Amino acid sequence: MSVTGLRCDDDPRLSGELERLRTLPVNFDVHAVDPERPGPEWTVDDFRQPLPGEPPGPPLSGGTWERACALVRDYKFADPTVVRRACRSSDDLVGAELLLETNFHGLLFTLPCRVGSVTDATREEERVWGWNYRTLRGHLEQGQMDFLVRKDLASGDVEFRVHAFSRSASIPNPVVRLGFALFGRSTQLRFIQSACRRMTELTEPVARRGGRIRPR
Repeated sequence: MSVTGLRCDDDPRLSGELERLRTLPVNFDVHAVDPERPGPEWTVDDFRQPLPGEPPGPPLSGGTWERACALVRDYKFADPTVVRRACRSSDDLVGAELLLETNFHGLLFTLPCRVGSVTDATREEERVWGWNYRTLRGHLEQGQMDFLVRKDLASGDVEFRVHAFSRSASIPNPVVRLGFALFGRSTQLRFIQSACRRMTELTEPVARRGGRIRPR
């Protein structure tokens, strides 16, 4: 099954899980961590993927930037071989519960998260939109992952950025704990790298129709 959208109305089990998530706390102290410099106890990832460019100036209607924002909003960049399904409790992002079903070496896990904040700004000659999620109690990890789409208004360059800080959570099951220690990091990197690749693949048709593709 591929990632089919962010509604779980057709699956009572997942709908019930989303309701349960409302009672779960974030599993790390958000206020004690600077997302850009979280400290040596965290693993930091910062991937920037160039996307097809646009003419300088505000984002084109229906262009690369708008298309990329829609993909980020609906979590459509997720590789279905890693994330089997993603469900969100509300179309309103901030504070919404997010439930991810992931495949981890043949085992299926449901990972509870919550949307933390939304970025929607024009600053220093760039237009930026995106959001982040934070892990909840019961997740295999602790941390935050941000997904941002940026357009340089002077050059027209568009990019997709994934920024994350993470560390292993307490995992009671010793088999799962060992498996995560052995394969968790490679799975995490595969997710981010495939997300960057998919964002390029899903925005290039839009650029061919109405924007421009910059050489890489």
